[in-house]
Amino acid sequence: VQLQACGGGLVQAGGSLRLSCKGSGRTSSTYTRGWFRQGPGQEREFVAGMSWRGGVTWYADSVKGRFTISRNNAENTVYLQMNSLKPEDTAVYFCAASESTWYPRISNEYNYWGQGTLVTVSS
Repeated sequence: VQLQACGGGLVQAGGSLRLSCKGSGRTSSTYTRGWFRQGPGQEREFVAGMSWRGGVTWYADSVKGRFTISRNNAENTVYLQMNSLKPEDTAVYFCAASESTWYPRISNEYNYWGQGTLVTVSS
């Protein structure tokens, strides 16, 4: 499974960005998908996850109500819509895929990773 993330950039506080992550591989569309981020000098942290059927989503408290994860299984793509961005959202964002169906939130529960895409939020 290969994952390719894109959509990062520079945005002012209060603005919005949408990240995309396209997967390829025989069964990648059936995996749980997630987004993580790693800020400067920080550990990688969970942001959002979605079941492969798309019916269940879960979020980190820090982004709940501002970020929305969605997926298009026909196109094997997962999105992260980020609204009301804050400077503390500045990080490299990574998409990931997991074979687990137990709403994984920890990075070692994810089996496949894309390259990161940088999001910078200016104050």
